[in-house]
Amino acid sequence: MLILVALASIVGCAQTAAWKMPWEDSSRADRVKEKYGLTADQRVEEVTELAATARREGSPQEEAFTAELVRTMLAEHDPRVRVKILEVAATFETPSALSVCRGALEDPDTMVRMAACDAWAERGGDEAVQLLSHRYQTDTDIDVRLQAVRMLGAVKEEAAIPALARALEDPDPAVQFRAVASLKKVSGRDLGEDVNRWRAWVSDPASEPEWSMAETFRKIF
Repeated sequence: MLILVALASIVGCAQTAAWKMPWEDSSRADRVKEKYGLTADQRVEEVTELAATARREGSPQEEAFTAELVRTMLAEHDPRVRVKILEVAATFETPSALSVCRGALEDPDTMVRMAACDAWAERGGDEAVQLLSHRYQTDTDIDVRLQAVRMLGAVKEEAAIPALARALEDPDPAVQFRAVASLKKVSGRDLGEDVNRWRAWVSDPASEPEWSMAETFRKIF
Protein backbone atom coordinates (compact mmCIF):
# COMPACT_ATOMS: atom_id res chain seq x y z
CA MET A 1 0.00 0.00 0.00
CA LEU A 2 2.83 2.39 0.82
CA ILE A 3 4.31 1.80 -2.62
CA LEU A 4 1.02 2.67 -4.32
CA VAL A 5 0.68 5.85 -2.26
CA ALA A 6 4.20 6.87 -3.24
CA LEU A 7 3.52 6.16 -6.91
CA ALA A 8 0.35 8.22 -6.71
CA SER A 9 2.41 11.12 -5.43
CA ILE A 10 4.72 10.76 -8.44
CA VAL A 11 1.72 10.96 -10.76
CA GLY A 12 0.63 14.18 -9.11
CA CYS A 13 4.11 15.61 -9.24
CA ALA A 14 4.34 14.89 -12.94
CA GLN A 15 2.09 17.84 -13.64
CA THR A 16 4.60 20.41 -12.31
CA ALA A 17 8.35 20.85 -11.85
CA ALA A 18 10.51 22.01 -8.96
CA TRP A 19 13.97 23.55 -8.88
CA LYS A 20 16.64 24.32 -6.32
CA MET A 21 19.19 27.10 -6.71
CA PRO A 22 22.69 26.36 -5.37
CA TRP A 23 22.36 29.04 -2.72
CA GLU A 24 18.99 27.84 -1.37
CA ASP A 25 18.98 26.15 2.02
CA SER A 26 17.27 22.79 2.64
CA SER A 27 14.21 24.33 4.26
CA ARG A 28 13.65 26.52 1.20
CA ALA A 29 14.06 23.48 -1.03
CA ASP A 30 11.50 21.56 1.05
CA ARG A 31 8.98 24.39 0.69
CA VAL A 32 9.50 24.49 -3.07
CA LYS A 33 9.12 20.71 -3.25
CA GLU A 34 5.90 20.86 -1.23
CA LYS A 35 4.46 23.55 -3.49
CA TYR A 36 5.61 22.36 -6.90
CA GLY A 37 6.24 18.64 -6.47
CA LEU A 38 9.16 16.41 -7.33
CA THR A 39 11.59 17.22 -10.12
CA ALA A 40 11.99 14.78 -13.03
CA ASP A 41 15.21 13.43 -11.50
CA GLN A 42 13.47 12.89 -8.19
CA ARG A 43 10.58 11.07 -9.88
CA VAL A 44 13.08 8.79 -11.64
CA GLU A 45 14.78 8.03 -8.34
CA GLU A 46 11.49 7.34 -6.61
CA VAL A 47 10.27 4.91 -9.27
CA THR A 48 13.58 3.07 -9.07
CA GLU A 49 13.34 2.77 -5.29
CA LEU A 50 9.72 1.63 -5.37
CA ALA A 51 10.59 -1.02 -7.94
CA ALA A 52 13.29 -2.41 -5.67
CA THR A 53 10.85 -2.52 -2.76
CA ALA A 54 8.18 -4.28 -4.82
CA ARG A 55 10.70 -6.85 -6.00
CA ARG A 56 11.78 -7.59 -2.44
CA GLU A 57 8.20 -8.04 -1.27
CA GLY A 58 7.34 -10.58 -3.96
CA SER A 59 4.67 -11.42 -6.50
CA PRO A 60 1.49 -9.79 -5.07
CA GLN A 61 3.28 -6.49 -4.58
CA GLU A 62 4.87 -6.71 -8.04
CA GLU A 63 1.41 -7.08 -9.57
CA ALA A 64 0.11 -4.04 -7.69
CA PHE A 65 3.21 -1.97 -8.40
CA THR A 66 3.26 -2.63 -12.16
CA ALA A 67 -0.49 -2.00 -12.39
CA GLU A 68 0.13 1.42 -10.89
CA LEU A 69 3.04 1.94 -13.30
CA VAL A 70 0.54 1.91 -16.16
CA ARG A 71 -1.28 4.92 -14.70
CA THR A 72 2.00 6.62 -13.84
CA MET A 73 3.22 6.19 -17.42
CA LEU A 74 0.04 7.72 -18.85
CA ALA A 75 0.19 10.71 -16.51
CA GLU A 76 3.92 11.46 -16.82
CA HIS A 77 4.67 14.41 -19.11
CA ASP A 78 8.48 14.17 -19.15
CA PRO A 79 9.78 11.65 -21.73
CA ARG A 80 12.95 11.06 -19.68
CA VAL A 81 10.84 9.83 -16.79
CA ARG A 82 8.68 7.73 -19.12
CA VAL A 83 11.86 6.06 -20.38
CA LYS A 84 12.77 5.14 -16.80
CA ILE A 85 9.26 3.84 -16.11
CA LEU A 86 9.56 1.71 -19.25
CA GLU A 87 12.98 0.40 -18.23
CA VAL A 88 11.63 -0.51 -14.79
CA ALA A 89 8.52 -2.18 -16.23
CA ALA A 90 10.66 -4.23 -18.60
CA THR A 91 12.29 -5.95 -15.62
CA PHE A 92 8.97 -7.37 -14.37
CA GLU A 93 7.03 -10.34 -15.73
CA THR A 94 3.45 -9.19 -15.15
CA PRO A 95 0.60 -8.38 -17.56
CA SER A 96 0.72 -4.72 -16.55
CA ALA A 97 4.48 -4.54 -17.16
CA LEU A 98 3.97 -5.97 -20.63
CA SER A 99 1.27 -3.38 -21.25
CA VAL A 100 3.74 -0.60 -20.46
CA CYS A 101 6.29 -2.11 -22.84
CA ARG A 102 3.74 -2.46 -25.62
CA GLY A 103 2.29 0.99 -25.11
CA ALA A 104 5.73 2.62 -25.12
CA LEU A 105 6.13 1.61 -28.76
CA GLU A 106 3.29 4.04 -29.53
CA ASP A 107 4.58 6.86 -27.30
CA PRO A 108 4.48 10.32 -28.94
CA ASP A 109 8.15 10.89 -28.08
CA THR A 110 10.88 9.43 -30.31
CA MET A 111 13.22 8.76 -27.38
CA VAL A 112 10.63 6.62 -25.61
CA ARG A 113 9.81 4.59 -28.73
CA MET A 114 13.51 3.93 -29.31
CA ALA A 115 13.88 2.80 -25.69
CA ALA A 116 10.89 0.52 -26.20
CA CYS A 117 12.68 -1.12 -29.15
CA ASP A 118 15.62 -1.80 -26.84
CA ALA A 119 13.34 -3.24 -24.19
CA TRP A 120 11.74 -5.67 -26.62
CA ALA A 121 15.11 -6.77 -27.94
CA GLU A 122 16.00 -7.67 -24.34
CA ARG A 123 12.76 -9.60 -23.93
CA GLY A 124 13.16 -11.46 -27.21
CA GLY A 125 10.79 -14.08 -28.57
CA ASP A 126 8.10 -14.10 -31.23
CA GLU A 127 6.22 -11.10 -29.86
CA ALA A 128 9.40 -9.02 -29.92
CA VAL A 129 9.92 -9.88 -33.59
CA GLN A 130 6.31 -9.00 -34.44
CA LEU A 131 6.33 -5.69 -32.59
CA LEU A 132 9.73 -4.59 -33.85
CA SER A 133 8.77 -5.50 -37.41
CA HIS A 134 5.59 -3.46 -37.11
CA ARG A 135 7.50 -0.53 -35.63
CA TYR A 136 9.97 -0.56 -38.54
CA GLN A 137 7.17 -0.63 -41.09
CA THR A 138 4.88 1.97 -39.53
CA ASP A 139 6.92 4.53 -37.61
CA THR A 140 7.28 7.95 -39.17
CA ASP A 141 10.64 8.74 -37.53
CA ILE A 142 13.73 7.42 -39.29
CA ASP A 143 15.69 7.04 -36.05
CA VAL A 144 12.99 4.79 -34.58
CA ARG A 145 12.79 2.75 -37.78
CA LEU A 146 16.57 2.30 -37.78
CA GLN A 147 16.50 1.26 -34.13
CA ALA A 148 13.74 -1.27 -34.81
CA VAL A 149 15.78 -2.85 -37.61
CA ARG A 150 18.87 -2.90 -35.43
CA MET A 151 16.99 -4.57 -32.57
CA LEU A 152 15.58 -7.19 -34.93
CA GLY A 153 19.19 -8.25 -35.33
CA ALA A 154 19.77 -8.21 -31.59
CA VAL A 155 16.83 -10.60 -31.07
CA LYS A 156 18.65 -13.15 -33.27
CA GLU A 157 15.49 -14.97 -34.32
CA GLU A 158 15.08 -16.45 -37.80
CA ALA A 159 11.52 -15.14 -37.74
CA ALA A 160 13.01 -11.65 -38.19
CA ILE A 161 14.40 -12.46 -41.65
CA PRO A 162 11.21 -11.54 -43.62
CA ALA A 163 11.10 -8.09 -42.00
CA LEU A 164 14.80 -7.59 -42.62
CA ALA A 165 14.31 -8.67 -46.23
CA ARG A 166 11.76 -5.86 -46.60
CA ALA A 167 14.25 -3.47 -45.04
CA LEU A 168 16.74 -4.39 -47.75
CA GLU A 169 14.28 -2.88 -50.24
CA ASP A 170 13.86 0.34 -48.26
CA PRO A 171 14.60 3.46 -50.31
CA ASP A 172 16.82 4.81 -47.53
CA PRO A 173 20.40 3.48 -47.84
CA ALA A 174 20.86 3.81 -44.07
CA VAL A 175 18.02 1.35 -43.50
CA GLN A 176 19.49 -1.05 -46.06
CA PHE A 177 22.88 -0.88 -44.34
CA ARG A 178 21.31 -1.52 -40.93
CA ALA A 179 19.33 -4.45 -42.37
CA VAL A 180 22.55 -6.01 -43.65
CA ALA A 181 24.17 -5.70 -40.22
CA SER A 182 21.14 -7.30 -38.57
CA LEU A 183 20.98 -10.12 -41.10
CA LYS A 184 24.58 -10.98 -40.27
CA LYS A 185 23.56 -11.47 -36.63
CA VAL A 186 20.39 -13.39 -37.38
CA SER A 187 21.84 -15.68 -40.03
CA GLY A 188 25.32 -16.16 -38.61
CA ARG A 189 26.68 -15.44 -42.10
CA ASP A 190 28.90 -12.69 -43.41
CA LEU A 191 28.18 -11.98 -47.06
CA GLY A 192 29.86 -8.60 -46.93
CA GLU A 193 28.13 -5.27 -47.45
CA ASP A 194 26.66 -5.92 -50.89
CA VAL A 195 22.90 -5.39 -50.51
CA ASN A 196 22.16 -7.27 -53.74
CA ARG A 197 24.02 -10.31 -52.48
CA TRP A 198 21.90 -10.30 -49.31
CA ARG A 199 18.74 -9.84 -51.40
CA ALA A 200 19.67 -12.94 -53.36
CA TRP A 201 20.29 -14.88 -50.15
CA VAL A 202 16.97 -14.02 -48.47
CA SER A 203 15.10 -15.02 -51.63
CA ASP A 204 17.09 -18.26 -51.96
CA PRO A 205 19.40 -19.21 -49.05
CA ALA A 206 20.82 -22.03 -51.14
CA SER A 207 22.31 -19.46 -53.51
CA GLU A 208 25.23 -19.00 -51.13
CA PRO A 209 27.55 -21.82 -50.04
CA GLU A 210 27.66 -22.84 -46.39
CA TRP A 211 29.95 -20.67 -44.31
CA SER A 212 33.14 -22.34 -43.13
CA MET A 213 36.14 -21.39 -41.05
CA ALA A 214 38.37 -22.23 -44.02
CA GLU A 215 36.55 -19.63 -46.09
CA THR A 216 37.15 -17.01 -43.41
CA PHE A 217 40.87 -17.74 -43.33
CA ARG A 218 41.07 -17.53 -47.12
CA LYS A 219 39.53 -14.05 -46.98
CA ILE A 220 41.98 -12.96 -44.29
CA PHE A 221 45.10 -14.33 -45.93
